[in-house]
Amino acid sequence: MSAPTAGGPAPPPDRVPTTVLHVDMDAFYAAVATRDDPSLQGVPVIVGGGHRGVVLSASYEARRSGVRSGIPMTRARRLCPEAEVLRPDYALYSAVSRSVLEIFGQVTPVVQPLSLDEAFLDVQGSVRLLGGPAEIGALVRARVHDEQGITCSVGAADTIGVAKVASKRAKPDGQLVVPAADVVGFLHPLPVGELWGVGDKTVAQLERLGLRTVGDVAHTPRSTVQRALGRAFGAQVHDLAWGIDDRLVAGGGGPRASQRGFPLPAGVLGSDPGPDRSVGADETFGRDTDDPQVLLRELLRLTAKVTARMRAAEVVGRTVTVKVRFADFTTITRTRTRSEPTDVTHEVYDTVRQVFAGLGLQRARVRLVGVRVENLQPRRGVTRQLVLGERPQGWAEADRAVDRAATRFGDAAVRPASLLGPGRP
Repeated sequence: MSAPTAGGPAPPPDRVPTTVLHVDMDAFYAAVATRDDPSLQGVPVIVGGGHRGVVLSASYEARRSGVRSGIPMTRARRLCPEAEVLRPDYALYSAVSRSVLEIFGQVTPVVQPLSLDEAFLDVQGSVRLLGGPAEIGALVRARVHDEQGITCSVGAADTIGVAKVASKRAKPDGQLVVPAADVVGFLHPLPVGELWGVGDKTVAQLERLGLRTVGDVAHTPRSTVQRALGRAFGAQVHDLAWGIDDRLVAGGGGPRASQRGFPLPAGVLGSDPGPDRSVGADETFGRDTDDPQVLLRELLRLTAKVTARMRAAEVVGRTVTVKVRFADFTTITRTRTRSEPTDVTHEVYDTVRQVFAGLGLQRARVRLVGVRVENLQPRRGVTRQLVLGERPQGWAEADRAVDRAATRFGDAAVRPASLLGPGRP
């Protein structure tokens, strides 16, 4: 890689080989839902949570009509009225995901799942046996197709950030290897929103400065980017624009070590990073409800989902926000800031319950609830203050045990007992 100029940092003198793979299933939910039904082959398919929910996945035939994950089901039906709409089957998706992870584990022990349908693999220890990144990527794609009947796309690079961008550019059912010497040439012509973790809000902030491509950001002084995005996030985005990313593939220790190690970008968390990073989740009920126990159970489920993402990203947060949307579409949010940052489900949910109780809803009919944690910061360097008489091990360790079980056996493997009863939307 040639030396950067005009504000660019010097590239690492000893860039590691191109052995980080990002493997991403293609339209995963839709592909799994339709693989055993020949009548759905080549037909637009939408997987979603009912007429009041959102699109969870869309086949590429549906995407050609403008259907995308995350848009309301009502809009998706208008865009593609001929589409077959299927309800999600999470048990099936989890089973397929576990089988795919087994394939990854037979290629390398260093596997970091990001969700049911994507993972990073560090194959540095496998190249002597299996060949280079192109050969290993082709092997993974062939085995996933042969054994599970679905397709995936693979990006290979020397860092996780570039590998993530490469897999997106390879979709669908493709593969793209970006050698270390070609990283800058690959990244700089791309729109800045292609960088992993740079969402719509950040793109808008950068475009106000006239920065539209990755190269524009790279050739802008770091201090300028930091003023626009915040000191830490601005430095991260500037480094990523030059393909500099010290994060390791976290999964079994592997040969790569991170001395600086940014946490995963907030794009993984389901939110735009920006200077005030946050992670949240919400759920639209299939039928309006005024039952406080149903609402509290859903708030607990959402809290567990949010805190699991935080732990995966190695961040903690202090500010907890609860969102409630009523039957008439009126929406309110209430926020409370904790004295100490945390990623512990039990602690965040305590705050959520307090905020919810303070709303005094009195049987108001509710359409949607949501939970968000803001003021995030890296977990490293945060010291947890023990309370007098508190056990040295407890909820935090239990959460991490649940995370390990979910990674291995699926999200439904372990959950709070209160979520086993009725009331799931």
